[in-house]
Amino acid sequence: MTSFAVELMPRTTRAQSMDALSSMATICGYKAVLIAADLVPRIFPMLTTAAGTITPARVLVIGAGVAGLQAIATARRLGAVVSAYDLRPAAKEQVLSLGGRFVELPIEAQGAQDERGYARAQDEAFYAKQRELLGRVIAESDVVITTAVVPGKKAPVLITRDMVQGMASGSVIVDLAAERGGNCELTKPGERVIEHGVTVIGRINVAGSVPYHASQMYARNLNSFVQLLVRNGQLNLNLADDIVRETLVTNGGEIVNARVRQFLNLPEPAVKSA
Repeated sequence: MTSFAVELMPRTTRAQSMDALSSMATICGYKAVLIAADLVPRIFPMLTTAAGTITPARVLVIGAGVAGLQAIATARRLGAVVSAYDLRPAAKEQVLSLGGRFVELPIEAQGAQDERGYARAQDEAFYAKQRELLGRVIAESDVVITTAVVPGKKAPVLITRDMVQGMASGSVIVDLAAERGGNCELTKPGERVIEHGVTVIGRINVAGSVPYHASQMYARNLNSFVQLLVRNGQLNLNLADDIVRETLVTNGGEIVNARVRQFLNLPEPAVKSA
């Protein structure tokens, strides 16, 4: 069987039209803000009314990847004051371009991102220091949206029970990393929990809650991918093409993808003689 995995698509300019993960992350970031706006007991924009001035909601987005950036943009469109944190220094410019404030912590990650542009996992000492420094920012936020995932690994815990306890009653956390265990210690995948007056949303398959556009984007991703793979009605396994090489999982009776073999602790494939 010859099989491909679209989640292994390289993050390159050529592969953008085939990048299903980014498509789904775009929807997740947008929807996370709407979920929070519906649950938090205040409105997002600042309003001057006959009953006085209403201060804007304060939103913190942790992780400024595709989902995080879409969450920032959506929260800003709704009028919230938005801050964002990412361990990758390169994310600062993107956050500022969307009107968000970039939270800078006096802590430096070692090898913050991999060659695919994703955040690298850090050691526990780093995450402990990060939690300590983020605690004050989280306590001042009405809404926290977490999007921090590391491909192939359990999501790092960035918000502890004590940090949740420090938030104001009525605050909302939307954990988009719930399927990977969650960025919040209190997250329960697929459930909504309330602890210390704070609502923690661990919804999974968030993109599926917007089925029309999720399906449309995914179909376009696959259409672009199939057009690359098929030439004159025949499967074209051009392993010199990085898109084909990195998404190909099985071929010729064995697992051929280097990343998948490493994940499964398989030895290097034997070199076949001519």
